[in-house]
Amino acid sequence: MRIAIACYPTFGGSGVVASELALAMADRGDEVHVLSYALPPRIAAEGPEHGVVFHEVKVPPYPLFEYPPYSLALASKMVEVSRSRHLDLLHVHYAVPNAVSAILARQILGERSLPVVTTLHGTDITLVGNDPSYLETTRFGVLESDAVTAVSHSLRERTLQQLAIEREIEVIPNFVDAQRTLRPAVVERPLAPHGERLLVHVSNFRPVKRLPDVVEVFRRVREQVPCRLVLVGDGPERAATAGRIEAAGLSSVTTSLGTLDRVEPVLWQSDLLLLPSEEESFGLVALEALACEVPVIATRVGGLPEVVPDGEVGLLYEVGDTAGMAAGALRLLRDEPARRRMAEAGRRWATTRFDREEIVERYRALYRTTLARAGRERELVVRSRK
Repeated sequence: MRIAIACYPTFGGSGVVASELALAMADRGDEVHVLSYALPPRIAAEGPEHGVVFHEVKVPPYPLFEYPPYSLALASKMVEVSRSRHLDLLHVHYAVPNAVSAILARQILGERSLPVVTTLHGTDITLVGNDPSYLETTRFGVLESDAVTAVSHSLRERTLQQLAIEREIEVIPNFVDAQRTLRPAVVERPLAPHGERLLVHVSNFRPVKRLPDVVEVFRRVREQVPCRLVLVGDGPERAATAGRIEAAGLSSVTTSLGTLDRVEPVLWQSDLLLLPSEEESFGLVALEALACEVPVIATRVGGLPEVVPDGEVGLLYEVGDTAGMAAGALRLLRDEPARRRMAEAGRRWATTRFDREEIVERYRALYRTTLARAGRERELVVRSRK
């Protein structure tokens, strides 16, 4: 197949999953093109041998526009790549503006109609799509797509309700690479120079991640167990979080690493992941932590209960229950056999239920179904026989 994937080049879940899917498709011999305004970090980290073709979407400045129209530049790039590479299908991650740009590209192509698959990841519905400024265009992009997927059942139901629509949305969850996340036999722990327990938080540092709760849970745990906090990521709340940590007298036991191409080496050193989010449509970092044998302390919101079975691979609490989260963390840190059992169960659950190979094949099956509906499956079969 000749597939183009449009995504945001970010360290967030949508960018990571889109990049991993592109790499997996290329591994299977498909011709894969990635369209974005910058090369996604996960693809860049693989080096030039990955086989994915990157197309940069450039938005030239123009005095008339206060805000350059990225959506139009993206649509034009989609048309250009479709015509030059004879694409079979376009898979966009994020409804706004990627899905809308894809529909426009399909209309421009006319007879060379390009089937569009849209994957919803969360904030494109819960945050952007909920804004009156984007509600109608979000609804349009979702309804006009040839196929739509959501990363969790929670997000699927919220999409149908929030957009007030009726259409088929297939739930295809995010996935994890069992080999990439496999813990080494020996793990050095430079982040814990004195053998302290490590609590880690990984996010894009937006308000929805509730960084004050991360600090408060850590403060409570630190009062009773020697431990350190490791922060991975960057975003609008990073400076405020640093100030809050300093005010609490925790700077000397906190390490802030910024954004990383790979989080596994940090997770392997960690004892618990803190994810006290106000909303998580899936929670990819929770899945990555489980695969790295790190139990998760998180909130019972959105798709997290689908990723973290409460009491089996982690502990879930109501939003804002920092006392409960701290108590749960302390219980696991004080009972290492129980924490290890939960860690091992998490690894089995993550690599079985969210296996990379199985979920990539589900996407490929969806592609074939979508092509058949668009009347292009025969063309694909004929070309593959040549």
